[in-house]
Amino acid sequence: MLFRAILYGLVFLLCVVVFAKVRSRAIRQPVLVIGCYALYLTWGAWFAAVLLTSTVMNFLLGKWLQRKPSGLVLSAGILLNLALLGSFKYLPEIAVNIPLSSLQRFSHLALPLGISFWTFQAMSYLFDLYRVEELDPSFFEFALYMVFFPVAISGPICRMPEMLPQFRSEQTTPAHDIAHGFGRIATGLLMMQLAQLLGQGILAGDGINSGFDHVTHWSGTDVWCLAFGYGLQLFLDFAGYSHIAIGAARALGFTLPENFARPFQSTSPSIFWTRWHMSLSFWIRDYVFLPLAVMRREVWWRNLALVISMVLFGLWHKASVLFVLWGCYHGVLLVLHRQLQQLQRQFEEQFDWTLPATLWTPVSWVATISLVSLGWIFFRANSLLEARQMLSAALTPAGYFSHFLSGSLYALVMALALGYAVVLLAIEALDRYLVEPEASAARSRSEIIALIARNRWFWIPPLYVLALLLVLIVTHTRGADAAQFMYRKF
Repeated sequence: MLFRAILYGLVFLLCVVVFAKVRSRAIRQPVLVIGCYALYLTWGAWFAAVLLTSTVMNFLLGKWLQRKPSGLVLSAGILLNLALLGSFKYLPEIAVNIPLSSLQRFSHLALPLGISFWTFQAMSYLFDLYRVEELDPSFFEFALYMVFFPVAISGPICRMPEMLPQFRSEQTTPAHDIAHGFGRIATGLLMMQLAQLLGQGILAGDGINSGFDHVTHWSGTDVWCLAFGYGLQLFLDFAGYSHIAIGAARALGFTLPENFARPFQSTSPSIFWTRWHMSLSFWIRDYVFLPLAVMRREVWWRNLALVISMVLFGLWHKASVLFVLWGCYHGVLLVLHRQLQQLQRQFEEQFDWTLPATLWTPVSWVATISLVSLGWIFFRANSLLEARQMLSAALTPAGYFSHFLSGSLYALVMALALGYAVVLLAIEALDRYLVEPEASAARSRSEIIALIARNRWFWIPPLYVLALLLVLIVTHTRGADAAQFMYRKF
């Protein structure tokens, strides 16, 4: 683990220096490809062999599609990619659950890191070629697209039309991009440490992980604490990793798609899925939902296409009943939200009256966050029975008069949620004060705040270091394991 971290740091710093000083593509691209494969090889030569096989296969399929952009060629390419993905991601699960001797040899097949992400990148490349996108990557450039180390393990999912011009750029990385990139890496590291703190708890065995894995009875308040707490833990972990990936790419001069955009401010399920795991959400929208939706005009078909898309979203994570239910649950939420929007429009047209935003927005926000949080039970529960027991507790009024979880976990979830909200409000306030204030009466006071806002990088780093040290002390003084990225298993 330590060796891999040191190697990642050295390769990353070497690439930063090369991209900040060298303009020649003939040097930049080979350095990056070799560095990326060197890092991926640390996870296993077999994993690298699978990635290289996928790279060669999809590059050849792409050349075939360029010569003959037919649906048959595209279908063959998609089936081959799904077969490769399914062999490693779903076949071992099937072998464990179906007692056939012929399948047992696959039960211990290891899942190559990032296969879900780079397989979807490869398929988006084939889809784009079929749509006659002007893409002509060399094999070297396509290999870089598949193995680009900031995103190869866990995204964000990139697309060739956005990445190819950047791979070919000969602009050196400006200093402000490098500084901004390292700032995002620092933010991501802190967020991931906070996620680990939520998982293990302030006291040993009092975290979110223990609440799901070791507690056998839950009250209604326990379920809501675990459901919201797990959503917050997953956000801090995955959004933190996304900050690191996007920041590392930015320090090299690359701009990657954002993966999260303040999802806890969502006021509807539709808005939530434009803010959470955005690169995958938009991938599903563009390559699954929209092609399905245009096949028929009926409303019922569009609603069914939405549910099918979200079920596939769940299956992308794992082939299990719980993830199918999670996807179906969110598909139904999206359909119900559409129906509610339609009823709201009809009501407003009929009575010529619009619900006041000051009333409707808070209600929508509470309902959205509550429903999304409840869905995390399917995502995190260890079994269908556990999910049923937790949902039953949440829906039983009598179960709200006691609790089995420790008070420290309730306090931790509340403290991190409030802390995150305060940070967002502070960022918005500081950004507003960057604009020259107009009111002369409050000019003196506003200029002081504006000065603080403009020079935030002088006083924020010490606060960040203090926060990181406090979290590290709490999470590691008890001999806790190093933080493990939660989304890596998907």
